[in-house]
Amino acid sequence: MNEKPKVTVEPFRGSVTVNFSDAIIASTRDALLLKESGHDPVFYIPFRDIYFDFLWRSDTEYRCPRKGLAHYWNIEAVGEAEDDVMWAYEEPLPQASAVREHGAFDPAKVRIEVTPEEDLLHRPHVP
Repeated sequence: MNEKPKVTVEPFRGSVTVNFSDAIIASTRDALLLKESGHDPVFYIPFRDIYFDFLWRSDTEYRCPRKGLAHYWNIEAVGEAEDDVMWAYEEPLPQASAVREHGAFDPAKVRIEVTPEEDLLHRPHVP
């Protein structure tokens, strides 16, 4: 049976900070985690929590059959620059609609720091 690759999007409980060179380029407690079969999970950060002063749109586009058309952004900060650091699906397909107005960053080109929210409900009692 051939199962179609699936995309799921869920809220991430915790904080996500994206650094390039010595600059923080995004920081949020409202990240989404997109999981797609056959790929590593990807954090998507709301546009309102991305510092677009460091970013400009590149000419790069990529069409994903499950998410839609992605547009890419380049970055320059603290005297360093990199192409196609961030992408976003501005008009995502229905199964990825939650990532509209969110951007994702290439972990090979930026440093992504993730701090999960402490699970107080399931933490063992320590006297």
